[in-house]
Amino acid sequence: MAGRRAGVADLRGPGFLSSDPTELKAALEREARALGFDCIGITAPGTIEAAGKHFLEFIASGGYGDMDWLAAQPERRVDPRGLWADVRSVIMLGVNYGPDSDPLTILKQRTRAAISVYAQGDDYHDLIKKRLKALARWLVATAPSDVKVFVDTAAVMEKPLAQAAHLGWQGKHTNLVSREFGSWLFLGAIYTTLELPRDDAEIDHCGSCRACLDICPTAAFPVPYKLDARRCISYLTIENKGPIPHEFRKSIGNRIYGCDDCLAACPWNKFAQEGREAKLAARDELRAPSLAELARLDDAAFRTLFTKSPVKRIGRDRFLRNVLIAIGNSGEVALADEARRLLDDASALVRGAAVWALGQLVERQEFEAMKSAAAGNEHDESVRQEWRAAS
Repeated sequence: MAGRRAGVADLRGPGFLSSDPTELKAALEREARALGFDCIGITAPGTIEAAGKHFLEFIASGGYGDMDWLAAQPERRVDPRGLWADVRSVIMLGVNYGPDSDPLTILKQRTRAAISVYAQGDDYHDLIKKRLKALARWLVATAPSDVKVFVDTAAVMEKPLAQAAHLGWQGKHTNLVSREFGSWLFLGAIYTTLELPRDDAEIDHCGSCRACLDICPTAAFPVPYKLDARRCISYLTIENKGPIPHEFRKSIGNRIYGCDDCLAACPWNKFAQEGREAKLAARDELRAPSLAELARLDDAAFRTLFTKSPVKRIGRDRFLRNVLIAIGNSGEVALADEARRLLDDASALVRGAAVWALGQLVERQEFEAMKSAAAGNEHDESVRQEWRAAS
C-alpha cells in the first residue's frame, strides 16, 4: 500500500484505522447491508435531550404501568452517556419486517387468533443481536475501538436515537415511521468510542394525519405523541401479568398477542416493502391459528408451538388468558366448550378468564347454574370476583 492513499478498499486488514472517517463510515454501511441490515445511520450521544424530557414526563405520569424496568435508573435511558460514559457515536441499524398482507384482515375472523406481525416469526432479538455482534467485530478489527451492542435489552431509547440517525421519525403513535419501510423496522444499536460522521436527524412527516390515533381500539393515546401503556393492547396482552381489566376486554377482540392497528393504519406504509429475512417471516401456523386449538395447549405443547418465538416469554397461563378473552369476544357459542373445560385449569388466571368468556357466550340460566356449582369449590379470590362480576 506504500505510495497509495488509504481508501475504502484498504479497510480490510485487522487493526487498520482509515485516515478518512467518511471512508470508514461508507465501509461500515456496506458491511451492515452485507450482514442483512436494511438501513443504518449514525448520531452523537447528546442528540435526544428533548426525547429524554418526554420520557421523564411519561414516567412521572405512571403511564408505564407494571413495566418497572422502564422507570429504573432513568438517567441511563435519557442519554447514552448515562449508560456508558465513553460512548462517542451511536450507530443505529434497522431490519425490515414488513408483512406480506394486511395485518388488519385477521380481525374479522373472530374464531381465529390475531398475533402481532413481529411475533409470527422467529424472535428478532436473537437474529439482530448476532448481526450486531458481527458488525461490531468487523468495526473493532477495522478501526480499533471499544463497542457495546443493544437490541431492546438495555436502557436504550432506540426510537429517538433512530430518528436522530435519520432512520425515520417517531409518529403520533410513538413508534418509528420510515419513508422507505413504513412502520415495520426492528432496531438495534452499537455504541462506540469512535468519532464517526453523523447523519442529519429525520424530520416529522405526520402532518395533520390522525389515522394511528383514531384506529386505536382502547384510546391509548391521550394526545398525539403520548401513549398510556396501561390502555394499550400490546401492554395488556404481553406485559400485564394479572387479569385484563374488564373495561378493555371487549375492545381486545381476537388479538391474543400484541396489536398492529396503529402501525398498520399509517399511510406511509404505501411505501413499505415485504421483509426479506426468512426467519422473520410469518410461520403458517401462526398467521391465523384456531382459537379452539390454542385453548387446548398444555405447557409442553405451548412451548413446542412457540419455540424461538417471542410469544413464548409470556408463558402458557398468560397466553391462555388472552385466548379466552378472544373466545369470549368471538360470539361463537361452540367455543364455550373450550372455556368450560378450562374452568378446572390449575391456573387461577386461566380460570378467571374462562369465567368471563362463558359469561359472554352462554345463556344466563346456564351461567348461573355453573356459578352455583362452582360456589365453595373456588379458593382464589380473583376467580370468585370474576364470578360475581359476571352475574
